[in-house]
Amino acid sequence: MFTNAINPTLFSLGPFEVRYYGIIYALGFIIFYLFMKSFVKKGLIKLSNKQLDDLVFYNIISVVAGARLFAVLFWSPSYYFSNPLKIFAVWEGGLSFHGAVVAVILFNYYYAKKHKIPLLKLFDLMAVAAIIPVALGRVGNFFNSELYGPKTSVPWCVVFKRIDNACRHPYQLYSAIKRTAIFAVLFFLNTKKHKDGFIFWTGIFLLGLGRFLLDFVRVDTTFLALSTGQWLSIGMILPSAYALLRYYKDDIFTKA
Repeated sequence: MFTNAINPTLFSLGPFEVRYYGIIYALGFIIFYLFMKSFVKKGLIKLSNKQLDDLVFYNIISVVAGARLFAVLFWSPSYYFSNPLKIFAVWEGGLSFHGAVVAVILFNYYYAKKHKIPLLKLFDLMAVAAIIPVALGRVGNFFNSELYGPKTSVPWCVVFKRIDNACRHPYQLYSAIKRTAIFAVLFFLNTKKHKDGFIFWTGIFLLGLGRFLLDFVRVDTTFLALSTGQWLSIGMILPSAYALLRYYKDDIFTKA
């Protein structure tokens, strides 16, 4: 058993707070940039320095905006509409993974078309580059004592002192481990030759399936026995499974 009594605020300067959550997300964006820069240097995709910098910058904006929008609309609409200024307090947590995925896909579709960048190749490389940052995001949730699991007696349970004195499944850490494992799979696939888009669709499928299964050990509201996250994950699983079976059978059964 571990007791999480971590103060999510590293330090404060008057009303300004520096939280572990924000630091972790900043680290994630740096890792994403370094991965993309290394892919460009290796010649895996052709981008100018300005295109790369713009791509990373606007992806950061897309992630935060899309993740926050979904959190407001799908997870806590009553809270945020009652406290509208809290919508902008992203450092306090409340970023939706599914919203980030949707926003990133839409922005990069637009960006790739505008600059004539191979869309599916871009998606493949971004899928690899983004997994470790999103895994770190769950570590940030752990520091914030949010997105915890139900009560349990397993030896590795965690007491989140900011919530109650119950020992719970550390859902955030499970999710971070799951995403790190998916990164290992995608990184390995990226060392092999595949049709463009295979890594991206594989990542979407694994992330959706992993989220769907793991949410059974997360405290959340449900509708028809499934959480909001699980319903949204079905929206990832079905199109990705179709794409993989329709267009990438050779990659699945002979190369992967």
